[in-house]
Amino acid sequence: MAARSGKAQTVRNMVLSLAVVIPVAFVSYAFLPHDESNDPVKTVGYRVELDTARRAAPYAVAAPEGLAEGWRATSVSYRAGGKDGSTWHLGFLDPQKEYVAVEQSDGPAAEFIDEVSRRAERTDSTQKVGDTSWRRYAGEKYNALVREERGVTTVVTGTAPFGRLAEMAAALKAEKKDLPEGAGKS
Repeated sequence: MAARSGKAQTVRNMVLSLAVVIPVAFVSYAFLPHDESNDPVKTVGYRVELDTARRAAPYAVAAPEGLAEGWRATSVSYRAGGKDGSTWHLGFLDPQKEYVAVEQSDGPAAEFIDEVSRRAERTDSTQKVGDTSWRRYAGEKYNALVREERGVTTVVTGTAPFGRLAEMAAALKAEKKDLPEGAGKS
């Protein structure tokens, strides 16, 4: 009896293994449920963080009211007294799945605007939103509408076009809440 080559035996075993594995994988993929329309971006509630920020921030914190159907909050944070001052962030996906964020700080405006707008450049244009003029910034990644007031810089920024940014800016309501009676006293 002739001896079989070790290489021939190994190749034969690999081909037999693939002949078993490939049909099993195909059947598993075809018959196991999978939802390709499932959106991996999770919606977050932001009411508690907003109320907390409105009490803690040294400025009136802005958040939208009355946005049209389809806007989804995706991220929220408030940080007191960092390198950019006290910062508020509220991120959204608009109905076309473009990103729009509301950013506020009482720190140095130029550095803050540069950071949250992903280095968008200041333009010579302004955009009227309601009774307020916002400065336009345009960039490769993000566009931004910026309003600098005494004590706070508000930036509406993201991948959305200026019209959608203006829609968010128009919905913003800035508010400052007082600490409850006796809070903060030791």
